Amino acid sequence: MSAKKITIGIDAANLRRGGGVTHLVELLRAAQPLQLGIERVVVWGGATTLNIVDDRPWIDKHNPPALGKGLLHRTLWQRYSLSQAARDTGCDVLFVPGGSYAGNFHPVVTMSQNLLPFELTELWRYGWSMFTLKLLLLRWTQSRSYHKADGLIFLTDYARRVVLDVTGDLHCKTCTIPHGLNPRFNQAPRLQRTIESYDDANPYRLLYVSIIDHYKHQWVVVEAVAALRKQGFPVVLDLVGPAYPSALKRLNETVDRLDNARLWVRYHGAIPFDELHLQYAQADLGLFASSCENMPNILMETMASGLPIACSNRGPMTEVLGTGGIYFDPENSEDMSRALHKIITSPHLRAELAQVSYQRAQQYSWQRCADETFQFLVAVTQHKRGNN
Repeated sequence: MSAKKITIGIDAANLRRGGGVTHLVELLRAAQPLQLGIERVVVWGGATTLNIVDDRPWIDKHNPPALGKGLLHRTLWQRYSLSQAARDTGCDVLFVPGGSYAGNFHPVVTMSQNLLPFELTELWRYGWSMFTLKLLLLRWTQSRSYHKADGLIFLTDYARRVVLDVTGDLHCKTCTIPHGLNPRFNQAPRLQRTIESYDDANPYRLLYVSIIDHYKHQWVVVEAVAALRKQGFPVVLDLVGPAYPSALKRLNETVDRLDNARLWVRYHGAIPFDELHLQYAQADLGLFASSCENMPNILMETMASGLPIACSNRGPMTEVLGTGGIYFDPENSEDMSRALHKIITSPHLRAELAQVSYQRAQQYSWQRCADETFQFLVAVTQHKRGNN
């Protein structure tokens, strides 16, 4: 360890909501930087984001006026002011978890958190739209940022392979560090009952938490559950999450066709993150049907909640869930129905899957994420010093 203490800068300018903010807050909450020779962490961000970052003696929060304005102002600040701000505050390394970086300060470590721009098959689900153009722009800006970076953090090995297939070889240091899980999701697996012990008054509850979106395939899930109900199984489907408008339209058209009275499909809309664990606690089976993920946080939450899981076979899902679930093709309702049937009809299988996935979820801690992230930032700093 170098005798010189290290100051780390974090660009949180475009971390406004969702998983990016959760990562920042939990990372800094779990961090123990003084043990690694880090004496100070400087964070630039909007007032709302900085207000939910815990106060620590070693954290300096900076809120430039531009970061309280729109995207254009924030982008211009990142491009023309961030690098000088990092120098003025004595930073030894700059961490940009948002992924895109256009400054001239080095060393800089960035992070791959959004895989949608890098998977063209998934990207084109949106057709020719402004959102598609935004994703294509992100594909270009993030690829450029990764080539400029001195260090790059991936969340899964699957994401590393997908990104490198697009960018080609990168000359920076790379590593894979998964996100952590809030311990409030932890709930030991419950006793599994036979499906015969359920009825319409006390149905077997399937839960799918995720934004209603084109690569999440909620309408296919509805078709698969409809097939189970035709076989006489007393199952209901709870859908939780915000919605992308055109995907919600597609979902509603499917529900109108198969459950017009909304007797067994229940869409709850967005539920505050702080209350999500209550949804898992009321469910009997967790379902995850996404075809594009970088780090499937919702799948990890489902695993920690002690539920048996039926899961998409795409992306990094098998890497994360391992042998803790039954897999299906998320675009094939018959295959999905087959997987659900296999789980529902076997209490023994459900108990086994829930135990495996629950134990597997325990490896995803914010303490581990923080330790490995700051160790990597220190390693990049020392490597840069050694080459100067």
